[in-house]
Amino acid sequence: MAYIPANVYPMLETTTLGKTQSNTLLGGVIELVLHHSYGVAAIVFFASIVIPIGKFVAISYLAVQVQRHDRHAIHLKHRMLEVVEFIGRWSMIDVFVVALLSSLVQLGSVVSVKPGIAAISFALSVVFTMLSAMSFDSRLIWDTDTKDTKTA
Repeated sequence: MAYIPANVYPMLETTTLGKTQSNTLLGGVIELVLHHSYGVAAIVFFASIVIPIGKFVAISYLAVQVQRHDRHAIHLKHRMLEVVEFIGRWSMIDVFVVALLSSLVQLGSVVSVKPGIAAISFALSVVFTMLSAMSFDSRLIWDTDTKDTKTA
């Protein structure tokens, strides 16, 4: 739920010589592409949009598979959970960059950068996905294998 406002509302509000510009996550990627910063745009797009959606899909997939007692590709499912847990630690880097920019780029009326409401929403979505991945009991993945072999 918190990821939707993170993509709808502005992540950063930049004021340059009295002119204020607000950018969403995707708007920031487009702005970086327009300024020919393709590498940075790719990193921001991947870290802010692709990875969070991938984490949502992976956790949802694992939850559904555990409920269905599907024993196919058990090692792959366990590896998927490990990857989601590992990536979760690095997902806060976007929020860190916004906080860093906001604290460092304050030149009075010339230039200032403020975090938008999306920064809080994005941080919440990252925390929620980290908590869901950490609270997912990996034994449930292996239990689907033992339940099916005991009944056979």
